[in-house]
Amino acid sequence: MNAGQLAELIAAGFWAVLVCAAVYVLVRLSRLISAGTRMVTEYHERTDLLIARAQAAVDRTNEQLARTDAITASMRQVTTDMAELSGQVTALAGLARSISAGFGTPLLRFAAAAYGVRRAVALRRSPGHGGAAEMTRAASDGPGAAALPGRRGADGTRPALPRQRTRTRTRTIAGSGRRGRAQR
Repeated sequence: MNAGQLAELIAAGFWAVLVCAAVYVLVRLSRLISAGTRMVTEYHERTDLLIARAQAAVDRTNEQLARTDAITASMRQVTTDMAELSGQVTALAGLARSISAGFGTPLLRFAAAAYGVRRAVALRRSPGHGGAAEMTRAASDGPGAAALPGRRGADGTRPALPRQRTRTRTRTIAGSGRRGRAQR
């Protein structure tokens, strides 16, 4: 073998090693590219899911905003209605004050006078005017009815009011150490 053939053999060996190295690098590169493709595909699927969830959240937010707008519009209407009602109540309150000031006191006095006249007429027409039966009936008419001015019992004394009671007090009976009740 001469030097030219040896050089060709060495060159062919380097060429074979170089091709093997290139094939090894290409195989590794293809594995890297397929792993990258798989990863991009997974991220794409996750991104689609994330975008779908974000879109659902945005849709729910839009629904809530629409409801909030409806509630706000309703509250504006309620505020307007309340202001109108307040104005009407204020107008009626002034009218009520003027009516009560103008008619209230005279009407009350008239009602009291009518009651007094009706009661006096009823007492005049009752049988046994001034007797014990009338005092019993007058005492049953209500609190303070028997103690009206000018009314006297059969014995000439004024009767007690219906709720008036005699008071009692507790005192020690002398010498015994016991407690007893004595009328006042």
